[in-house]
Amino acid sequence: MSQETAPVAYVIDDDPPVCESIVALLDSVDITSRIFGSAQEFLSVYDRSQPGCLVLDVRLKGMSGLELQERLRGDGLTMPVIMMSSHKDVPTAVRAMKGGALDFLIKPVDDQVLIEHVQAAIELDVQRRRDEMQVREIRERYESLTDREMEVMDVVVVGATSKKTGGKLGITHKTVDAHRAKIMKKMQANSVAHLIYLAHILKLDVLKNIPPGAGFED
Repeated sequence: MSQETAPVAYVIDDDPPVCESIVALLDSVDITSRIFGSAQEFLSVYDRSQPGCLVLDVRLKGMSGLELQERLRGDGLTMPVIMMSSHKDVPTAVRAMKGGALDFLIKPVDDQVLIEHVQAAIELDVQRRRDEMQVREIRERYESLTDREMEVMDVVVVGATSKKTGGKLGITHKTVDAHRAKIMKKMQANSVAHLIYLAHILKLDVLKNIPPGAGFED
């Protein structure tokens, strides 16, 4: 992974000694981190394309940790959040977890526990971004198909033969085969089963009643 996209653990806490301690700990295991004393400070510079996680204190001056979490979710940001608190407040913990927090840890947090949770959160975000990129790439391939090729693909992925596909669309089976060859090339599919897999990733409506992993003979 390049330096520009290296994951970052964003530590947001208005207690400087706590921030410095966490940063030193993460630095000891080669995890890049950045300190912010408030939610507003973080929001003013955050780049949503940057992978990583948030290590977020519940109680902050100004916007609270919970409010920041809700703000990010409202903006469609899904970076993993590790919430921390100095108090065992069950309602707050429940609210944080329902809001999508990955973990709710009570200070002082054991060093190894924090390291493991941050590493897991970063790995989760990196994998999620890879998955999203894969979907975008497959979507771009699909959108490169002509309208007729999309029609043929819709019929092919539900298991219809070239003859049945042609009959449904009012074209010859040879024309279907020609379209199918172009579809396979554009979609970078090496078999009909692979094409079905890609269609499931795209969540095409035509596949709603077909279980993922289903395949048909070419």
